[in-house]
Amino acid sequence: MPTSRRLEALGNGVFARTDRAKQAHRDKTGVPPLIDLSLGSTDLQPPEEILRCMAAAVTDPASSAYCLEAGTAPFQQAVAAWCQRRFGVEVDPQRQVQLLVGSQEGTAHLPLAILDPGDRALLLDPSYPSHRGGLVLAGASICSLPLFQEQDWLPDFDAIRPAVWDQLKLFVLGYPHNPTATVGNQELLDQAMARGCRHQLVIANDNPYVDLALEGEAPSLLRSPGWSEWGIEFFSLSKGWCLGGFRLAFAIGAEPLITALRQVKGVVDFNQSLALQQGAIQALTQWADWPRSLHGAYRERRDRVLSVLRGGGWSCPTPGMAMYLWLPLPADAGVRKLDDETFASHVLQRSGVALTPGSGFGEGGKGWLRMALVRPTDELEDAARRVVAAVP
Repeated sequence: MPTSRRLEALGNGVFARTDRAKQAHRDKTGVPPLIDLSLGSTDLQPPEEILRCMAAAVTDPASSAYCLEAGTAPFQQAVAAWCQRRFGVEVDPQRQVQLLVGSQEGTAHLPLAILDPGDRALLLDPSYPSHRGGLVLAGASICSLPLFQEQDWLPDFDAIRPAVWDQLKLFVLGYPHNPTATVGNQELLDQAMARGCRHQLVIANDNPYVDLALEGEAPSLLRSPGWSEWGIEFFSLSKGWCLGGFRLAFAIGAEPLITALRQVKGVVDFNQSLALQQGAIQALTQWADWPRSLHGAYRERRDRVLSVLRGGGWSCPTPGMAMYLWLPLPADAGVRKLDDETFASHVLQRSGVALTPGSGFGEGGKGWLRMALVRPTDELEDAARRVVAAVP
């Protein structure tokens, strides 16, 4: 059956390929048991009160009904109050806030809302796959801004010529950064937002890890002058509140961008159940400091896994953001001639540990692996020992 050219351009995502490889491993006999460190889906649990709130609200008949935009008003108000407390920024809950079914949905739909086919858009390389996927589906002409380890995985905006900046309609970035676990800094986002205002292009910052910086304060586009004119920022309850499977997120941005995104969503999906929204409201109001309580667990996981890997000869940088290690392939490994995706497959087959190949995040991720710190510490140490043993 014929399919669209945009589907061909989209290709198969790295998480789908890794998922098939994991299932193939599960189906085998006589292989090491699987430890899945390929997804940022944490084993840490949300506050029980949030789950009880959702469970109680499920029995309300309104929770089984479709939720149109007017029904999200209490959630939007909770987001505005959270934004005031978290960043000291006042936002209009009706005009500048949008509920999302996960921040990935928002970053993928935004290009459909503001770009015409052929419009030029810029993204980081490496970057989260939905950033590129949304641009491909919108038929954008994609420009990449490469990131380098030597520059601490921070972009050099001067590498883009002024004439190109003038042609751009959208710049999608994300700090703290996935996959490199680089926190970034406020000056970086200020500079990006200044470019947006100067060249009249939309700056979109994907920020689901804003509360998971282990050292220092994470940046936010909402602190940058000009965000309410040309900016939009995406937040999620998946990481900080450990609610990934509930798909709760939101965007805060310039009113025209929120209106455009809302219009696209209006023909694509309705909103999350009111029961889930009740849990999100409680998270943002009663448990706003919960994400910071996770720092100790993630710091211990990071440090103990790094100790095992480094003891096994791996050269691993120390990330400033929770949840991930960004690992270069061992230079002296007997399998060093393999590309990162084949290397990850080799590690899975030999050790049972599933990692994400860096090239799945773009050309700039070639030669790297992402390890998600999403299992108990002892299990992560076991996984690290298995990975070391799998590489001769």
